[in-house]
Amino acid sequence: MMAMDYSQEVPHSELLLVRSTEPFNAEPLAAALVQFAITPDDLVYCRNHGPVLDLDRDAYTIAVEGGPSGPVRYSMADLEARFTKYEVVAALQCAGNRRKEMDQVKKVNGILWDDGVICNAKWGGVRLRDVLLDAGVELEGNAHVQFSSHVTPCQDDVDYGASIPLEKVMDEDGDVLLAWEMNGEYMSPDRGAPLRLVVPGYCGARWVKWIDSIRLSPDESPNYYQARDYRILPPEIETKAQAAPVWSKYPSINSLAFNSVVASATLRPAPAGNVLVVQGYASQHIDARIVAVELSVDAGATWQPARITYQEGRWSWTLWEAELPGVAEHGTVYSRAVDERGNMQQRECKWNLRGVAFNPWGVKRW
Repeated sequence: MMAMDYSQEVPHSELLLVRSTEPFNAEPLAAALVQFAITPDDLVYCRNHGPVLDLDRDAYTIAVEGGPSGPVRYSMADLEARFTKYEVVAALQCAGNRRKEMDQVKKVNGILWDDGVICNAKWGGVRLRDVLLDAGVELEGNAHVQFSSHVTPCQDDVDYGASIPLEKVMDEDGDVLLAWEMNGEYMSPDRGAPLRLVVPGYCGARWVKWIDSIRLSPDESPNYYQARDYRILPPEIETKAQAAPVWSKYPSINSLAFNSVVASATLRPAPAGNVLVVQGYASQHIDARIVAVELSVDAGATWQPARITYQEGRWSWTLWEAELPGVAEHGTVYSRAVDERGNMQQRECKWNLRGVAFNPWGVKRW
């Protein structure tokens, strides 16, 4: 691997809890997150595998390989001028969200994220589908679109790479974007400026930041972060050595299982009895929207509905809140989400070595 140079690292938000400095990885408190339907930039988590640089927008280009006359290169000015701009509201969530909780079950391999590694934003850019068609790439015989960022080396590979199914890209809904805007403004370097991939419904590992290369292939990306990471291994695989020969036997994570998190639980004394004010968020699997969130203060013996206070479009997160009267001075509140197919969040989740896709009931003590 190449040595990584952090001398040009950009400044980062001071509102985040730092989990590592080189590379910079940090998250906000979930209690702060749920105060905003659309997450402001300084409360968006940072997940990196290398340095974060302030790149020259005017000089930046992306290459699309596989055209009839060779690679087609687009500047940022080309993308803005030649293609229709689209916007999509979508939640972005790291596959390691809540990993700290899984680590308490048994030690896992990865940054011990709490429950703030998620955000919800309005992303703006051009449809990847339109760019591929413009470049004239050969679609037949290819099942995957591979993406790379060669801006800096990474911890585990010479660059960052990922892939998603071509079918997702070519969907008529056109939700997969090459994006340069977040919440109506040019993205900051921490978000992947000048250009990042936006894949609504998929985990953050597929939303490649600083994307500069695209190619179609019959196969998934061979990059470490697609081929040997972000996969759910069975519980009996407990070490890196045991995992090494079996990565390819288990599918890459695309969409995460649906989830809910209790972001805050505040006791409000009242003459008629204590009231517990609870706020949180829920995130969906790609196949089904969240339609309800339920809360329990008696370990699941009984459940009470929360009020859904925000949902937008097909891909946003769900914000919810509730006031639970007659509670004790101390206790534990649990949350569970229900989706439109009738699936219900379960109390437990199987352990895995990488600590990804952890989604048992949300929990908070007060």
